[in-house]
Amino acid sequence: MPEPPDTERRLTALEARVEDVAAEASAARHLAAANDRDLADLGVKADANRRAINALGVQTAARFDRVDERFEQVDERFDRLEAAMRAGFAETGRGFAEMRGRLDGAAAGYQHIVELLNTLLRDDDR
Repeated sequence: MPEPPDTERRLTALEARVEDVAAEASAARHLAAANDRDLADLGVKADANRRAINALGVQTAARFDRVDERFEQVDERFDRLEAAMRAGFAETGRGFAEMRGRLDGAAAGYQHIVELLNTLLRDDDR
């Protein structure tokens, strides 16, 4: 059976097309490999960022814990200072009350002296 006259041309075109497809397949494999590397690189970078963010979170939490401890210390010191201040004011109040009592006693004594002097002066006038 004889070959049709355009078989040679069709075979040449088919071979050229197969070569094009092979080249495109090679390029596609190359692009897919590059894409896989890019995705792997992004995964590594995302993991590194996640670790850095987590480390910052741990570090920030530790700093807040230290700040909380300092506030607790300040609060305790403030409570002690307030108690000392109230005790001082109470002592000052007792001191003022004692002084007031003594001044009242002195005033009563002076009043008694005045009354005695008035009695003496009246007796001398008679």
